[in-house]
Amino acid sequence: MKPSVNLLSPTNHALVLIDFEGQMAFATSNLPVHELRTNVAIVAGASKIFNVDTIVTTVAEESFSGPVFPELEEFYPIATSGYIDRTTMNTWEDENAYKAIVAKNKKKLVLAGLWTGVCIVGPALSAIEEGYEVYVITDACGDVSDEAHERAVQRMIQVGVQPITSIQYLLELQRDWAREETYGPVTTLMKKYGGSYGLGIHYAHNMLKH
Repeated sequence: MKPSVNLLSPTNHALVLIDFEGQMAFATSNLPVHELRTNVAIVAGASKIFNVDTIVTTVAEESFSGPVFPELEEFYPIATSGYIDRTTMNTWEDENAYKAIVAKNKKKLVLAGLWTGVCIVGPALSAIEEGYEVYVITDACGDVSDEAHERAVQRMIQVGVQPITSIQYLLELQRDWAREETYGPVTTLMKKYGGSYGLGIHYAHNMLKH
């Protein structure tokens, strides 16, 4: 009856959201940007619902990459969230970001961001080397081509990174629909951002009354 230690729970990991900014999205082509934005909203919304320790980083926000996605700022407004802006491509090599991640005192890290082959591979491999368990939300990551994204994911898997998806992340945190305190927020999030799955929830709530 005990769940696997490999499963994520709201308290056993920290989430690092990396460089979800306009300039980084303009060249992303491994998935449509509207899908990327939706998946980012699911991940950010999930982390907020479950009070996951979350760090938002940007790169050259004011001089090059621009503001974060509106879907991210919806859940983590810049005025209250304190984004960590960097010059390094590898978040792990930025002193402030590194200190913030380590301070969460979690041995599991979940990463998502742009681009997969640079800004996700860097911290993923670095964290693995320091003994962290690393998960990457692959459908909330993007790169300049399918090839770049897929090779990056394969490279990370070879060193032990566990790939997951945005909805998988959300449902792994919920785990049991009897958890009433988060049932409402989770289904509301999915009705807004969950595509056909969200429409199914909307239909059930209205037509079947459950």
